[in-house]
Amino acid sequence: MLPNKKAMRVFSKYLPSAPLTFMLLSASFIFASPSLSLSPAPLLLAQYAGKSAEDFLNEGLQAISSGKVSEGIAAFRLATKLDPDLAPAHYNLGLALRQVGQLQPAAIAFYQATQADPKFALAFANLGGALLEGNNLQQANDYLRKALEIDPKLGVAYYNLGLVQEQQRDCDRAIASFKKAVEFSQNAPEPAYHTGICYLQKNQPDKAKDAFRKAVKINPKYAEAYYSLGGIYLSKGKLQEALEAFRQSAQGNSNYPNAYYGAGLVFLQLKQYPQAVQVLQYARDLYKNLGNSQWASNTDNLLQQVSNPTSQPR
Repeated sequence: MLPNKKAMRVFSKYLPSAPLTFMLLSASFIFASPSLSLSPAPLLLAQYAGKSAEDFLNEGLQAISSGKVSEGIAAFRLATKLDPDLAPAHYNLGLALRQVGQLQPAAIAFYQATQADPKFALAFANLGGALLEGNNLQQANDYLRKALEIDPKLGVAYYNLGLVQEQQRDCDRAIASFKKAVEFSQNAPEPAYHTGICYLQKNQPDKAKDAFRKAVKINPKYAEAYYSLGGIYLSKGKLQEALEAFRQSAQGNSNYPNAYYGAGLVFLQLKQYPQAVQVLQYARDLYKNLGNSQWASNTDNLLQQVSNPTSQPR
């Protein structure tokens, strides 16, 4: 026979985890402040045909706004050469480098921004974020706390600090940090989502559900949050709610394999086997395309169980 409720409880325990996102909440490029030094070195000015550091900074911002990241990086580098004290040039260089995945150079650029302006809270927060992505948790923690000393209402710093604490499995402190991030970055869904992840780790699914709902209210296309909601509903046997959550997850990101895998489990419980096979095969192919061989294999095993009644889990 095909999977019964007991078997489905076994399956639901092995839903793939939603990926943890280390997205910075505040990654906006900024212009130079009039209070910052804008006086370039005279010799360098001659080399660049009279353009000032601020000119190159603005050229870099225009390039970024047009999607020309490499040109933006080049312009920001020139701005920092002309005026090493121009903190926004270092900061924007860091954002652009992080955008193309160059974490170490990005961290260096953010650090240089903090040296140029020791009160630049966003630079400290983004430096902490870059170090977090590089798994340098202790230094990330130190710089994020420095950012909050400068600006106690900086939501991105609370969010990144919460991510550090989540990585350290200190869920109580992480939840407190994420709640502060929600307070000061009300349009960002990520803090609410990670609050939910922490509540799941604390085995408090009802609180997790409320947090995930808050995340999708802010961003109705938040695939990972809908998927996590689906997992909670599935574990409680609320199959229609689970299926709807997995469908919303797939609508939010049509290339998100976990959504189809979760829907497959629901279809199995509903004994809608052709639909189950269809979405599980789709999930398997997406896992393969994404290079996730483990879950491609897991999905294949589940498909074999569906087609071979003698190998059902007990």
